[in-house]
Amino acid sequence: MSQEITFKDDEEPRMEDLTEYVTKTGHGVKGLSEMDLNNLPKQYIQPQSERPSSMKIKETDGVEESSIPIIDLSKWEDPWVANSICDAAEKWGFFQIVNHGVPVEVLEDVKQATLAFFGLPPDEKKKYFKENSVSNHVRLSTSFIPEAENALEWKDYLSLFYVSDDEALALWPSACRDQLLNYMRKCEVVIKPLVEALMKGLSIDEINETKWTQLTGSKRINLNYYPKCPKPELTVGVGRHSDVSTFTILLQDDIGGLYVRAPDGESWVHVPPIAGALVINVGDALQILSNGRYKSIEHRVIANGTKDRISIPLFVNPKPSEVIGPLEEVLENTGEKPKYKNVLYSDYTLCFYRKAHDGKGTLDFAKI
Repeated sequence: MSQEITFKDDEEPRMEDLTEYVTKTGHGVKGLSEMDLNNLPKQYIQPQSERPSSMKIKETDGVEESSIPIIDLSKWEDPWVANSICDAAEKWGFFQIVNHGVPVEVLEDVKQATLAFFGLPPDEKKKYFKENSVSNHVRLSTSFIPEAENALEWKDYLSLFYVSDDEALALWPSACRDQLLNYMRKCEVVIKPLVEALMKGLSIDEINETKWTQLTGSKRINLNYYPKCPKPELTVGVGRHSDVSTFTILLQDDIGGLYVRAPDGESWVHVPPIAGALVINVGDALQILSNGRYKSIEHRVIANGTKDRISIPLFVNPKPSEVIGPLEEVLENTGEKPKYKNVLYSDYTLCFYRKAHDGKGTLDFAKI
């Protein structure tokens, strides 16, 4: 049985006790949330500059301005679609897609599977924590990188690196495995045309096998669980960061809470949940490969004081062994000088996973 640790609401839990509870016993932040604490453990209190109250929300006449672009993919052959994708990738780095071809029932299955996994008993979930997991490709964690963070994030997440169906069938939790594999297969209907549109926007019409591997050679899927929080104004669900992917396909529930940095670089806009939609965002790898034309954008998640929230990002990445840098075709077509050096993608991601979320700080690793 899991070791039971209780925290009195009028006593501040010691860091070692809290760490033991959320990272070793399988309870995670979900377990803290279920205690119905009135106060937030100090380990989760963010500095003033990172709290929701510090966010400048983009508004017009007191009403939240329309958020990131929404693109209807029902007619891929219409040049407007590809142009809209490239325009959004340049100006916003984020957009939502509707009528994308991934069945709604598949999306719902994935959300239910996520809830099923996090609903497992702590003894069952703790098998997937880093210290216990049989593979680094299957990892349950809390916050982001607890050992590197001065203030923890109010989130639990399961991270699954895809190698093959056989490995997934053998190692991924049965509570969510089949639904996630089906979802990943169904997302191919989105991934291929997105890549083609983005490359065409860079005047690259021919994508050979080598380039496909460089752009989409690996995939990782995360299940994010954001439990309701006793003091959401003092913490974050996820801190400011950009993804290290080529691009990310995000499925969110109907709760809301995702904010992205607006093109003005100062304010934030909410990404409202749209039934059946998927959120697409450019990652650092594509910003590097496009020599900065497509932008990876800071985003963050605020905590919720009344409801649990889930989201499922599918990260489409270069293969870890790939070297990424500005594509030769981009430099030749534009006459630009490279803004980034060539880096081994696995080295780039290692840099990202060694530190707390810090906006777009990882990009400095690749800058010339």
